[in-house]
Amino acid sequence: MSENVLGEWLDTAAAALGVDAPDGETRKAVLDLARDVAHNVARPGAPLTAFLLGLAVGRGADVHAASAELSRLAIGGE
Repeated sequence: MSENVLGEWLDTAAAALGVDAPDGETRKAVLDLARDVAHNVARPGAPLTAFLLGLAVGRGADVHAASAELSRLAIGGE
């Protein structure tokens, strides 16, 4: 998927939900988290963990700190 198609999709999806589309840094953090979970935990865990991240961010967590912590846990950090 090209970055242009992804960006257009995220703009469309965000508008449908009444939220802002993620910036490039946030996209990278979420995609890195999904990769870490898919490769080190289980593939189905990637979207579910992204969902949990969204819940946490919706409750005030910092997206970058929370995604870094979840990635650390996924790759075997205690």
